Amino acid sequence: MGSHPLNLFLRFLLEISTLAAISFWGWTQHEGFSRWLWMIFSPLIIAFVWGTFTVRNDPSRSGKAPVQVSGALRLILEIAIFTGGSIALFASHQNILGMIFSGAAVFHYLFSYDRILWLLKN
Repeated sequence: MGSHPLNLFLRFLLEISTLAAISFWGWTQHEGFSRWLWMIFSPLIIAFVWGTFTVRNDPSRSGKAPVQVSGALRLILEIAIFTGGSIALFASHQNILGMIFSGAAVFHYLFSYDRILWLLKN
C-alpha cells in the first residue's frame, strides 16, 4: 500500500505542504529583511535534505541520490521533516491546518506499513 499511486500522491502533497508551511513560518516569525531570507532559504534547505538522502532501491523513490543511507535513518528523516512542517503550522498559529496536516501524515504512514517494514529491513 505504501507505493499505491494515491498514497504516493498524498506523500507528494505532504512534501509540498511541508515546504509551504516552513516558508510561511519563516515569514510570520521574523521581521524585516530576515523574514525574506527565512521564507526562501528554510524550505530550500529542507528540500535539499529531502532529495539528498535516500535508500538504495527504494521503490517509492528513484533511489538515485548523492547520499545512500539506511532505511531507518531515512524514515527518521521523513518523520522529522513532516513533524517540522506540522510544528511550523502550529507556531504560525495555523492550528486547524496543523491538525489536518498532522492527521494526513499519520494517515499516510498508517497506509505505508509495508514501506516502513521495508525501510527498517534495509
